[in-house]
Formats: sequence, structure tokens, C-alpha cells
Amino acid sequence: MTILNRSKIRPDVLKIMDAYLGIQQQVITKFLKKEENKGVDFQALWQKVMEGNERFFKGENMNGFLTMHEQLFLARFHRFGTEYGADLVQERNPIPKDVKIKIIDVNGVPAEWQIVSSAVEERVLLYLHGGGYIIGSPNDHRLLTVQLGRATKMRVLSVDYRLAPEYPHPTPLEDSITVYKWLLSKNIKPENIIIAGDSAGGNLALVTLIKLRDDEISLPAGAFCLSPVTDYASTGESFFKNAETDVFLADAGLFWWIEAHLAGADTRDPLVSPLFADLKGLPPLLIQASTSEMLYDESRLFVERAKEAGMDATLEVWDDMMHVFQAFGLPESKEAIANISKFVQRLFN
Repeated sequence: MTILNRSKIRPDVLKIMDAYLGIQQQVITKFLKKEENKGVDFQALWQKVMEGNERFFKGENMNGFLTMHEQLFLARFHRFGTEYGADLVQERNPIPKDVKIKIIDVNGVPAEWQIVSSAVEERVLLYLHGGGYIIGSPNDHRLLTVQLGRATKMRVLSVDYRLAPEYPHPTPLEDSITVYKWLLSKNIKPENIIIAGDSAGGNLALVTLIKLRDDEISLPAGAFCLSPVTDYASTGESFFKNAETDVFLADAGLFWWIEAHLAGADTRDPLVSPLFADLKGLPPLLIQASTSEMLYDESRLFVERAKEAGMDATLEVWDDMMHVFQAFGLPESKEAIANISKFVQRLFN
């Protein structure tokens, strides 16, 4: 049984979701034709995920419900799907010719430079993609990050950090710290760096700031996060209450994504859930979210605690939007990206 209630979704948002589901059907067919994926009863496994998801939203602890073998298979499936979808969308909406794309190795961490013609050479937007720490890549997020590079007039360095279940917490944090230190070693001044991310990447951006501060490494000029995960303990009401209106997260099977990433880590560890961290001394922060998504309260509560700690923190909220709506070309998406541009200009002026 699905958790999402289609009757509560705005028509233009529903249209985007249905287009996504249409691509997913193509993905399933192509994925199962691969030799290494034959012999798996995909329909039975997907039904098991849906059963686990339903029980999860009823409050059951689902740790151990899926085997590691099943998690690895599902991770391969979702990664195949996100890359297939990204390539398809970029065929239909090619990256502008004035954008230079260069894949690099940063001390063992893959990353991708995305440089628009208007970018200021000495300024870098360090971007950490979302995907629940299970999926996602610079390619998958390229259309969004190129927009952000153009809006902020910054070079974008998009990090292809390692993913769970193969590489659980704290591996992604280790990768992001490695890349940040590398930028400093290349004489990029911290005051010319902004860290950003969406969803799990927003979580990674926030815990990176906390780790940098705790390790007494010079902090960037600021950060912005799109619908970040801040609370793996799921203490906010919206995580369960808003499931009916979250078009991308409600039926994704997050119960096993969370287990795979945490790998037994304490959900209230500040480097897992920044909502429970000491937030003093962190740089200016902008968070954007929708009141309709499961992670809304995590954004709201984080900004409240950040302000209590003396941070310059701003929450911008839209109604009736999907998770990380900035990536979908809606009027609200364009407004949100314009606001990010203003936030960045304020930091550099």
C-alpha cells in the first residue's frame, strides 16, 4: 500500500512525479535485463520494501528487515535509475555550452568542476548532493548545480562522496572534509568558499561545518541547504505527519536507507543529527524547505536552535512543494534560487 495521498498533491507537482514514475518503469526493464541482476524476484523484493515501509510509518522498528544482500541489490537498482534518469533529462535539456565540466580526483575522492562563464575564479561553491546517502552523484544533480553556479557566480565543485550500504557513516563526512582541506591547500581562501547541499547532502554540509569547527579548521563564508536532514531520531512531527504529501520520500522505503547509512551509529550523535549539536560559532546559513515535506520540522527546528546559539540563520518556506523543489523548474524553484543568489551576494559584500 502506498503512503502518498495523490488527492492532496498540487496538479503541477503531481505531473512531475508521474513523469518520474514513467522513467522508473523504463529503468526497471533495463536494469533487470542486465546479466548480474537476473535471478532476483524483483517484484517480490519490491513488495517486501513496500510492506516494510508501511510498517515503518506505523511506528515499527524495521532494522534488519532487509538483508545486506537485498540492500546492496536495491542500492544498485536506485543508482542505475538515478543515472539513467539524469542522462535522459540532460539529453532533453543539454548543459549550456558555456559550462565547463571537468571530473577530477581529490586525494582519492572523485569530484566534478562545473564552471559557468560568469563564475568568479577565486570563489568556490562546494556542493554535496542528496540521495539519502544511498544514491546520487554530480551527474544526477548537474542541472541543479549548474543553475546554482550561474545564480551565485561561483565555480561549483560537486563531490562524489562514497555511499552506503558499502560505505556508511562517517565515510561521507571523511570525504567532504578531505575535499574542503584540498581546496584550502590550493590557496582557496575559506572566506571565498560556500558549502551547500540538498537532503542528505544538506545533512553532510551541516555536519561538515560542525566537524571543521571542532577540528579548528577555518570555516567557509557560509552555507545553504535545501530540505536538509537534521534529525535521524525523527523527533519532529512532520516526518510522519507529512508523509501523505511528500511525493518523493513517502514511498521510497527510507527505513532501510536510514539503517544502511547509520550502521548502528547513535541517531543523536551531533555528527549524525546536527539538530543535537552545539551550533555556536558556525557561519551564516540559509535553509529552504516546504511545509508539505516530511523533513520540514527538521529544517524549522534546526534554524530555531541555530538562532538560540547565536547563529545568523534564515529559514525560507514554501507551501505545496516537493522535496528539493528547487531542481524542478517551477515558479517557486526559480524564486528560491533567486533568494540563494541574494544570500550569497550578502555574504560576499
